[in-house]
Amino acid sequence: MAALKFARSGLILALASGITLTSNLALADTEKAVFAGGCFWCMEEAFDKIEGVTKTTSGYTGGTTENPTYKEVGGGNTQHAEALEVEYDTDIVDYNDLLYVFWRNIDPFVENRQFCDSGSEYRSALFPLDDAQREAAEASKVAVAEHFGEPIATEINAAATFYPAEEYHQDYHNRNPVRYRLYKNGCGRPDRLEEIWGDEAAPSEVPDA
Repeated sequence: MAALKFARSGLILALASGITLTSNLALADTEKAVFAGGCFWCMEEAFDKIEGVTKTTSGYTGGTTENPTYKEVGGGNTQHAEALEVEYDTDIVDYNDLLYVFWRNIDPFVENRQFCDSGSEYRSALFPLDDAQREAAEASKVAVAEHFGEPIATEINAAATFYPAEEYHQDYHNRNPVRYRLYKNGCGRPDRLEEIWGDEAAPSEVPDA
């Protein structure tokens, strides 16, 4: 009987701990942002490095086709872009921080392409989800243009339905590291980012304010 009471007490304690953990998670203030920067595998890797990013999802947005497939988007007739939905803890990182990461992981000067991938599905674009994000996105684009003294091709599009990509695309850089690295390096992404951004290219953290 004593053993049974101890087991029951342990179960109650475990359940209580679980409830507390769930409550703490529920208190986290998270928001979402959507970015298109060419290959979503590469953008997922870029944002997964950033402290405060709690989840990344590769997918498609900005087009007219409902529930598009990778083959359909790649065919270039859906108007969708390969994109990344980023969920982040606003107590740790904010939208302006994410914009910093976004710009330094793309080539902002080219239209309807990124690195070796061409077509409107590989365009670079921001999809602000509210007025505050739009204002920040527009200000960041102006700042990048002023920094380089050149026109910026990156679009700022209206928010649209985000469709998660097929499961085999999710977390691709971790699931298939060898193939991923061969693609990324063969596409010239690291070299071109360094050419544009220098030491700021593809940051693993955001600078202190």
